[in-house]
Amino acid sequence: MSAGKYDQRIRLERAIRVDDGFTSAGAATWQPIATVWAEAVPVRDGEKIAAGQVIATSMYRFKVRHSSKVADLGPADRIVFKGRVYDIAGIKPGPDRNREVEITAVAEVSA
Repeated sequence: MSAGKYDQRIRLERAIRVDDGFTSAGAATWQPIATVWAEAVPVRDGEKIAAGQVIATSMYRFKVRHSSKVADLGPADRIVFKGRVYDIAGIKPGPDRNREVEITAVAEVSA
């Protein structure tokens, strides 16, 4: 695993519920978990139809070094990459299970 392929910075975020005084669940506010170096590989661009509108999407596979910061990431967390928010669609160990994690994430792309 060469250090050179981890050439992009991504921010990992987690929703934290804060009492908003209105709902029992509270309002979600996004808090940074960590900013890490990653390899960012575009997987596909596409479109989906939702509520009668065509919405463009962008999917990336992010590879990061395994650490305590990424050990408990899940689909409720998100990634911010180049100013765009990516929802986590899947997480799996990389080829070297103890050293790398692969995260697949999707963003809606506005026109």
